[in-house]
Amino acid sequence: MPARHPDDLRIGHLLGVAQPKDEQCRVVIVGFPVDEGVRRNGGRPGAAAGPDAIRARLYALAPDARNPEPFVALLSMTRDLGNLAASSDLESDQKELGRVLAPWISRGAVPVVLGGGHETAYGHFLGYVEAGCSAVEIVNWDAHPDVREFRNGLGHSGSPFRQALCHPSNLCRRYTVAGLLPQSAASAHVAFIREGGNRVFWRNELNGEKISAIYAGETPHLAVSFDLDAVDGASAPGVSAPSVDGLPAQLWLEAAYLGGLCPRATSFDLCELNPRFDVDGRTARLAALTVWEILRGLATRIYPQVRL
Repeated sequence: MPARHPDDLRIGHLLGVAQPKDEQCRVVIVGFPVDEGVRRNGGRPGAAAGPDAIRARLYALAPDARNPEPFVALLSMTRDLGNLAASSDLESDQKELGRVLAPWISRGAVPVVLGGGHETAYGHFLGYVEAGCSAVEIVNWDAHPDVREFRNGLGHSGSPFRQALCHPSNLCRRYTVAGLLPQSAASAHVAFIREGGNRVFWRNELNGEKISAIYAGETPHLAVSFDLDAVDGASAPGVSAPSVDGLPAQLWLEAAYLGGLCPRATSFDLCELNPRFDVDGRTARLAALTVWEILRGLATRIYPQVRL
């Protein structure tokens, strides 16, 4: 990150400068440095290093120069809680992530979770269970449905949304996966999603108008999950399962901004950055810019009239 200079302040300089009390925080950032679920799912380990790699790039970015005041105001009321202290027990780690997120969800702060493998998303969902919410909707930007059955009785990076949909709380009222690649999705998994009244959007169906429609709805809590393997491998080589003919980065980033802007979106996660396989930091830069766009959307939503 550049040295601090009053004319060139970056995100890392501006986070939490207002020293907000818990009840005043508008956004909290949490790292989930876990990829045991990727190992269980037969993927390429390495995503446990994702949270720190995202932060390194994110904190060096500047607020939006086109409209900096809301962005700066949001950052001043944002707290980075650091990384969860991961153990060797994935299920315990997911429960702990839920416990960490629950009080912030209850207060109305917006958690942004930095994964980790996509098993992060189930811990993210458990935050709503722990908070005692009555209903939550999930939107997952992904090349894969991630509703696979358990392996040896255990959840993994390919099962988080089956786990959410089948949770005994019946809390997940609708699941949407957007960006699916037909060659990467089992027909049985697509059928499982649709049979429950949930939604599937293929990669070639997506455009700006469709993205806005995907975020529309009535459930008051919307949890948004971003799996970087949805993006074309040319822009995101450093993931557990790179995609060919995935989403263009521009459309992906539009989904991030519109998610931040959506009044129903109450939490986010970003998963599957695998620095071990990145090329020139390309995927880490995309991941950081994804969080930047989420924050830009949140700033516009929360501080529409701010002038510093």
